[in-house]
Amino acid sequence: MSDRIIAACDGAAKGNPGPAGWAWVVADAQGRPERWEAGPLGRATNNVGELTALQRLLETLAPGTAVEVRMDSQYAMKAVTQWLPAWKRNGWKTAAGKPVANRELVERIDALLAERDVEFRYVPAHREDGDHLNAIADQAASDAAVTQQAAGTALGSAEMPVPAPARASASRAKSGAGSAATGAATATAKKSARGRASIKAKFPGSCPCGTSYAAGDMIAKLGNRWGHPGCGGAAQA
Repeated sequence: MSDRIIAACDGAAKGNPGPAGWAWVVADAQGRPERWEAGPLGRATNNVGELTALQRLLETLAPGTAVEVRMDSQYAMKAVTQWLPAWKRNGWKTAAGKPVANRELVERIDALLAERDVEFRYVPAHREDGDHLNAIADQAASDAAVTQQAAGTALGSAEMPVPAPARASASRAKSGAGSAATGAATATAKKSARGRASIKAKFPGSCPCGTSYAAGDMIAKLGNRWGHPGCGGAAQA
């Protein structure tokens, strides 16, 4: 059995640029979450959030650690695995001759990668059947972007962040002892949400489940509001 630990990291920006945050979660070799951390970035872009999340994750892992890092940011992964060698050869200029964006973050990550055995794995974002660790990191980064407060296991947060769709599902299950009419209405709403097409949000907003979504996130019409596709039955306002 492999002793390679599994981790995920993610960044968020409410506006891109806008209030931003980063987060990571580390699991054991079987994928069971063990610890996490999230922090604010003030006003920044999604790309800064993604790179910072990767940097902070690698910094928390001891040199020599074997880890599988799951990310939903192709930019961050390609920046440090594909584009980096050419950037170095070109004196930290892109193919178009422009200065490489976020160079300091990329250089720091490059140094950290040299001391650790890292395998990257791309995972699609914002899917109900997606990667659980990525969903936790995504929610923690989003919360940090909104609250601009640090959180995590080392700061006394005993429980893992609960992704918004799972949070909404738990809320619906808790209230499932209501009337038969309410249950039928909820089932209808769920069915309607599943059949509704999702689009990318042009602007940040607030989902009926109580959490925010960023510009570029996938959203769907929930009643007379927009929100996370997985929160179908939560829209009542």
